[in-house]
Amino acid sequence: MTCANCALTIESSLKSHPGVKEAYVNLSAERASIVFDSEQVKVKELAERVKSIGYDVVTEKATIAIGGMHCAMCVTTIEKAINELDGIINTSVNLATEKAVVEYIPQVVSLEEIKNKIREVGYEVIDVEEEAGDSEERARLRELHKLRNYLIFTVLLSIPIVLYTYLPEQYLPFYEVRKIILFALTTPVQFIGGYRFYKGALGALKNKTANMDVLVALGTTAAYVLSVFNTFLFSGDAFYETSALLLSFILLGKYLEAVTKSKTSAALKKLVELKAKTATVIRNGTEVELPIEEVQVNDIVLVRPGQKIPVDGIVIEGTSFVDESMITGESIPVEKKPGDSVIGATVNKFGSLKIKATAVGRDTVLSQIIKTVESALGSKPPIQRLADIVARYFVPTVIAISIATAIFWYFIIDPAIFGWSESRFIFTFIASVAVLVIACPCALGLATPTAVMVGVGNAAQHGILIKSGDALEIAYKIDTIVFDKTGTLTIGHPTVTDIVPLSKKFTEQDVLYYAAIAEKASEHPISEAIVNKAKELNIEIPHAQDFVAEPGKGVLTSYNGHQIIVGNIDYLKSRNLIIESNIDEAVKNLESEAKTVVGVVLDKTLIGLIAIADEIKPYAKEAINALKAMGISVIMITGDNEHTAKAIAKKLGIDAVMARILPKDKASAIKKLQSEGRLVAMVGDGINDSPALAQADLGIAIGSGTDIAIETGDIVLMTDDLRKVVDAIDLSKKTISKIKQNLFWAFVYNTAFIPIAAGLLFPILHYLLKPELAGLAMAMSSVSVVSNSLLLKRWKPLS
Repeated sequence: MTCANCALTIESSLKSHPGVKEAYVNLSAERASIVFDSEQVKVKELAERVKSIGYDVVTEKATIAIGGMHCAMCVTTIEKAINELDGIINTSVNLATEKAVVEYIPQVVSLEEIKNKIREVGYEVIDVEEEAGDSEERARLRELHKLRNYLIFTVLLSIPIVLYTYLPEQYLPFYEVRKIILFALTTPVQFIGGYRFYKGALGALKNKTANMDVLVALGTTAAYVLSVFNTFLFSGDAFYETSALLLSFILLGKYLEAVTKSKTSAALKKLVELKAKTATVIRNGTEVELPIEEVQVNDIVLVRPGQKIPVDGIVIEGTSFVDESMITGESIPVEKKPGDSVIGATVNKFGSLKIKATAVGRDTVLSQIIKTVESALGSKPPIQRLADIVARYFVPTVIAISIATAIFWYFIIDPAIFGWSESRFIFTFIASVAVLVIACPCALGLATPTAVMVGVGNAAQHGILIKSGDALEIAYKIDTIVFDKTGTLTIGHPTVTDIVPLSKKFTEQDVLYYAAIAEKASEHPISEAIVNKAKELNIEIPHAQDFVAEPGKGVLTSYNGHQIIVGNIDYLKSRNLIIESNIDEAVKNLESEAKTVVGVVLDKTLIGLIAIADEIKPYAKEAINALKAMGISVIMITGDNEHTAKAIAKKLGIDAVMARILPKDKASAIKKLQSEGRLVAMVGDGINDSPALAQADLGIAIGSGTDIAIETGDIVLMTDDLRKVVDAIDLSKKTISKIKQNLFWAFVYNTAFIPIAAGLLFPILHYLLKPELAGLAMAMSSVSVVSNSLLLKRWKPLS
């Protein structure tokens, strides 16, 4: 807000919203006080209303680690519970990472209230600091050990249960009280081994949802209660082994799933483990070893050969080679000398270095990488939304199918006509319980996040930061990639190759002298090339007056009573300057050699030409050929004239060129391609090309490896190796492909196995699936989905 009118605009908009009784906006405090009917309108809607008229609402984001999640319905349960709180803008719960990312308005709801809401619905909140990965890992290990102990407990008791169920009486002592023994053995299995499922089911029902725990609790309780009735009240069959084996198999599956799932986050754990634990700091002339948390900005840090560089900084003394592979994915050590920047967690290979710390703690590159990766894992790609919708209705549908199965076999069709020899009730009971426990919402819930976790983590290890699930899915669909030329396809450090005087009055040095005077105040790469050439020839460059830069065209200045203009030929022609008619051929010859040509004008007369060339990056052609092999159209965008642009494009094997595009027009050029129905990715500098990167369907920013936070782009490359563009696209394709495989398996499994559990095969094959085997199949389906995602670890980058 900037004025009173802003406040009135917001007030008016809020007051017109249904359910709002009164609204007052305080301009100085920048706060809105609103009286509204909570039955008609939610705080989230009011925040959206403010945003819709061009203002922002101050929100905070929190990442909460959660224990006790089992399936996709757990995700739905937690999201629904949190979203019921006023002040929640957005909630995204990830089953694979077991974390919730919550955006909320802190003035309306506190983080503690959000955590309490999670606890209310039966889940554990793991209270750890954002940086304290070790605490979170310990909490995960505790959960794994607890699950293992429950599994051992249920299996040890299930063995005698199975023996007393299936062995003949001559092999068993006290066979006459077999049911009492089975009751005594099964009861602790049911209520201790099954405790986690009862707890989860009660939490879900309390929140008016149903999850996998509800299905397991229903199926095992039905078997247990019927067995108890037939032990103490009636004389029918007991199904103690069904309950015990069901819980044993499901716990086995859950344990294997947890072990397998922990492997999906291996890449993220490796990033966290890269952090140095201590640093040698020079204070008052003395070397002091300190915990990394105590190192401050501007501290002087000593790093000996073989040690990790503990913080981001600038080398002030010493030379060495530093292994940056763990951050950038580049295997060749990089030379570092005074003035060079270094990244924390990289390894000093040879000489000792003194470094002045420039970023510590959460501000380091590594911390930013970890934060970016965790943010990506907390987001959901669009492909997950179908699974979320199915999961929402999944459990109620399965319960309905189970009831329908019972009605069908008990009241409509007698299984005896197909050869069933036992009672109709037993068949009905087995089929309906099998339906309950074979259905697997877990596989649906794990299909996407486990693949995203492995894919995004793998990318980060190779110097590719994928910022969201959306970026992953869009990269999979991209059909056109636009590369900026300067600094992206080329090294970005052009050099002067030719100086052509156009009058006998002026030498090459004269032309360069006047050009350097004009270009001295400019930061453009071409200006730097001209100034550097003048310095190389020991030409003194005086300061000019009245400097004016026209982006993409040229510069104007005055010096010692003379007007100097340096710019492209078209720009010079547009200013009605004195230009010889035969100049075009000389320009064309230079441009055909992939050189950029500028003219130097002194007092309205063109006195010479300067040609500048920029070296093409290593591997640029290899990357472009690989993208073309994928069927992706490659386009180069540049401010250069068409001759120069086409010459460079020809060297690179690029067929399409967008030339003479000024920096401010790049976004419009991208928009034009999109209007043709293309899905466009833009590759460029994360700062200078921000508008174009933002306009593109997918922005790929080439980072310097030092500042991820300010980079515009959905994907950030930690180095300028263009093969990483290919890697990012390729890994995205493989990750989305893996998600599709997982979802296909999850849907096929449930579609095929639920009817089998309901007795579909019995009339044909005379086979009825036992509930305990149904439970095992359910548990293994989750393990198979996670294992399939882990196959992504085999991916190898082109770079």
